[in-house]
Amino acid sequence: MAKVVNLNRFRKQKERQAAEEQAAANRVRFGRTKEQKRRDAAEADEARRRLDRLRRETDEPET
Repeated sequence: MAKVVNLNRFRKQKERQAAEEQAAANRVRFGRTKEQKRRDAAEADEARRRLDRLRRETDEPET
């Protein structure tokens, strides 16, 4: 005779595994330390300031 299985248990187990895989992917995508975020923000700020210094200003209004 066949063994009786609880399908809800397997469904929930599959959902948990999918959620764990999604969490692992999110940790890779978004898991940065505060220092890394701060460093990236400082680099972006420096790049913006460098661009502003190199910008030409003309007396003529743009049309």
